[in-house]
Amino acid sequence: MKRILLTALLLAVATASPACTNLLVSRGASTDGSTFITYAADSHTRYGQLRYCAAADHQPGETLRLFNYGSLRFQIEIPQAAHTYQVVGFINEQQLAIGETTWGGIAPLDKGNATGIDYGNLIYVALQRARNCREAISVMHELVSTYGYADGGESFSIADPDEVWIMDIVSKGSEKGAVWVARRVPDGYISGHANQARITTFPHEGRKVKNSISSKNLKRIFDPEVECVYSEDVVSFARRNGLFSGKDEEFSFADTYNPLTFSGLRACEARVYAMFRRAADGMQRYEAYAMGDPAAERLPLWVMPSRKLTVQDCMALMRDHFEGTPMDMTQDVGAGPFHCPYRWRPMDFEVDGKKYIHERAISTQQTGFSFVAQCRKWLPSKLGGVIWFGVDDTYSTVYCPIYCGTTQIPVCFEEGNGSMSQYSETAAFWLFNRVSNFCYLRYDSMIVDVQHVQRELEDAFVADERTHADRWAREDNEIRLVGELNRFSNDRAERMMRRWRELDHMLLLKYMDGNIKYMKGDRPEVTPTGVVRFPQQPPYPEKFLRQIVDDHGDVIGER
Repeated sequence: MKRILLTALLLAVATASPACTNLLVSRGASTDGSTFITYAADSHTRYGQLRYCAAADHQPGETLRLFNYGSLRFQIEIPQAAHTYQVVGFINEQQLAIGETTWGGIAPLDKGNATGIDYGNLIYVALQRARNCREAISVMHELVSTYGYADGGESFSIADPDEVWIMDIVSKGSEKGAVWVARRVPDGYISGHANQARITTFPHEGRKVKNSISSKNLKRIFDPEVECVYSEDVVSFARRNGLFSGKDEEFSFADTYNPLTFSGLRACEARVYAMFRRAADGMQRYEAYAMGDPAAERLPLWVMPSRKLTVQDCMALMRDHFEGTPMDMTQDVGAGPFHCPYRWRPMDFEVDGKKYIHERAISTQQTGFSFVAQCRKWLPSKLGGVIWFGVDDTYSTVYCPIYCGTTQIPVCFEEGNGSMSQYSETAAFWLFNRVSNFCYLRYDSMIVDVQHVQRELEDAFVADERTHADRWAREDNEIRLVGELNRFSNDRAERMMRRWRELDHMLLLKYMDGNIKYMKGDRPEVTPTGVVRFPQQPPYPEKFLRQIVDDHGDVIGER
């Protein structure tokens, strides 16, 4: 590989649109000893559906053909494993769950190796072949070392019933393979990432450091004392290419391979800050950093929450528009008269030669799907792992419980039921988009109705799941157990779809033509003679009326 000039790299920081958000919760940070990871897939072209892959035994000589996760083009063919585990979305039957966010990194490392495995298939192959976090890290390293890594910088969230790990990885450009580092989130802490590499300095292997190993000694990864693993050449590769010249212990993965920029802070780190500030005390000190000041105090890799988190707390943390901060998307003129916290793309714009940005919040309109993965050590694996799955914007979705032992994906989430180019009446993605897109017209009023039904469903689902899980934990017949899991997940998905259709119809009845009808339940009120009661017509807020007058008052003013 030719030597990469540092100056050229710094001038070519990847500018791909930031796209995803992850939260990681260790066992000691949850109320019941669960581990959690969350993931929002915020692609403008990503469709909301659940991939299913059954467990299987394979014959010697069998191969696996991999197609790029984004383009769907054929990428590489590799030998198949002797046995692969069942995978439901981003969790497998062993309660191993993986999420990701993309950060690209410095050119040309952001382009990946010429051949190899992309990040999406790295996740899916690891889920099919690994039983826990440590095995997943080992599998990922083996895959990129053997076949190459055909992608740019990524951060992975990896969870099993015992542990949660965060992993940063980037390609070596024209040199085969990848450089990476993975750290276990300390028990009792939470972490997060949002399209920016987050691991800075880390402990290096040595006589005085027993909790850290390089990939040269990867067989030691299963030692429970090991809490940090990194590729053998993560520092030496940087040295060879003029990216780093200090002492090993001074080496920062994030600063070397994904240097902070204003957009990296404001559009990426700010989302991690948004989660941390709502979960932990003392986060105000990092607000300047989140708002784009690289000289301000840096956001830590993990924090201890002020209270332990439930599954619904994790759902709530994925619902955020920077409310209560200077970046609050409901308060400026861009929100319109009805405080809509969304800005259509592109995110950046220029006025009179000065550049500006729209905020990039956790909750965003282009989300294809999101989930909260829950792993529970005290339950049988097929029952203990739940992927709480939702489609469209996290703020207005409903998280539906799908067990990792499920063998029948609900029709509304099934692969092939609609697509980004094909509408389907039975697909949750299209129904939830119908509702959310209608809400954008009069957001501050309509979102209240949406959240009422959202809470109704999620509260019931969480209570039902907890009750059934306690009862099914005593089931000793796996066939009967899987049947119960299928029935439960499919029933809740069907209930969600029925209730959301009712909501869709009610919103149209209530808010048609900018009016707000008086309602009795889900139906407009009528007079004794059967005539619909005359609707409410709340005026535009005075602030917005003044903007109209400032812009057009000379035409519409009384003469």
